[in-house]
Amino acid sequence: MHPYVNTAIKAAREAGSIIVRYVDRLDTLSIERKSRNDFVSEVDRAAEAAIIETLSKAYPDHDILAEESGLHKAGGDYQWIVDPLDGTTNYLHGYPNFAVSIACFYRGKPEHAVIFDPMRDELFFATRGQGAQMNNHRIRVSGMKSLNDSLLVTGFPFRDDQNVEEWIDAFRLLQPKTSGIRRPGSAAIDLAHVACGRFEAFFELGLKPWDIAAGVLLVQEAGGIVSDWAGEQDFMQSGNIIAGGPAIQEQVATLLKTVKLS
Repeated sequence: MHPYVNTAIKAAREAGSIIVRYVDRLDTLSIERKSRNDFVSEVDRAAEAAIIETLSKAYPDHDILAEESGLHKAGGDYQWIVDPLDGTTNYLHGYPNFAVSIACFYRGKPEHAVIFDPMRDELFFATRGQGAQMNNHRIRVSGMKSLNDSLLVTGFPFRDDQNVEEWIDAFRLLQPKTSGIRRPGSAAIDLAHVACGRFEAFFELGLKPWDIAAGVLLVQEAGGIVSDWAGEQDFMQSGNIIAGGPAIQEQVATLLKTVKLS
């Protein structure tokens, strides 16, 4: 295992411990509304601080982009992209589907990824060129060929500035052609579950880099394909993403190319 992955795992587990510590006393938390349907709690901030401390101590010359505190710039070629609690709304409602997501980029390309689901104790990690694992077992994307037999996963637009009508058009296109579409509420977990074959594909609009940075590498290293809705590689900038096993990702991408995005 690469030393960067070991450090990221240590940071993710420390954050996970903070997150789990408050699961049974959510009513005591201080919660702030960032925008409509977008919340941050003291747990998000405490988990993020723990991650940043661990990464900064190990690699003081690396940049860190974190969801809550923004860019911590050191001026190096490496950048860590951190979501300390992906699925905050789930967490605040006691719905056990949330994760810690940490990715390491080198000159703009993902090199290492860790996603930790503290409630299931599932640890996903990957290094470019070395495959993806869950709890030290190699994982692969689904080999499903038929879209009709596929289970897809997505996220509903929840902010006022998102493409609601376009997402509805996409749902109308895909839903009748699949065996089902789920919306669990954490993009990091959605991508991890695509990587280990629980879902055939994931699609969503308008995500942030910290939502998908680690999950993208997991899917790719598990043998999957990732693109934006135009079939290009602009997903980290646009936040519009389709990820899945090769056959199903291609079929979903072909359909979603017909959705006109504003």
